[in-house]
Amino acid sequence: MVTEPSGQRVPEFSEPSSSAVPWSDVEQVLRESEMFWLSTVRRDGRPHVAPLPAMWLDGELHFCTGAHEQKARNLESDPRCVLTTGTNSYRSGLDVVVEGTVAQVSDEATLTRLAQLWRDKLGWPFEVVDGQFSDPGNDDHRAPVFAVTPAKVLAFSKAPYSQTRFTFPAIGVPGAVRHS
Repeated sequence: MVTEPSGQRVPEFSEPSSSAVPWSDVEQVLRESEMFWLSTVRRDGRPHVAPLPAMWLDGELHFCTGAHEQKARNLESDPRCVLTTGTNSYRSGLDVVVEGTVAQVSDEATLTRLAQLWRDKLGWPFEVVDGQFSDPGNDDHRAPVFAVTPAKVLAFSKAPYSQTRFTFPAIGVPGAVRHS
C-alpha cells in the first residue's frame, strides 16, 4: 500500500486559524503548473535561477535542458536543486517548493511517457532519441531529462496563511521510479 508523505503545519509561519495543506492539493499544483523556477548552484558557489517547464510523474518532478546550459553544468557538480511554482498573488493561491536531488532519466519507457506529457500540456513535440529528448527535424538539438526526487516539499497557502512541510519515507517519494 502506497502512503502519502507526512505533512506538518509549521505554526511559526502560519496563522492560528490555518490548517495543513493536503498532499492532494500540492500534487494538483505540481501536475497542473506549466512553469517552475529551477535553482542550482554554480561551481564557485553563486546561485543560478532559471524558469522552465516541468512535469510531475511517478512522484518525481521532471525537466529537460541542453547539456551545454548553465543549469546542466551546475547539476554535474552538485545534483541538489530546488524547483518552485505557484502564483504571483499575495492573498490567494498555493505556492510549492520542491527540494531534492536530480538524476538523469534514460529509460525509454519513462522518457516516452514524459514526451507525451510535454506534448499534451505544452504542445512540444519531443522525440526520444538515444536516452534524451530531441526536437523533430533538428537532431543536433538534444536535451537530457532530469528527475528530481523530493527530499522536502513546502506548501504555502494564503488567506489564511500557512506553511506545510512534507517529509518522505526514507526510500523516497511513494510511487517513485528509479531511473538508469
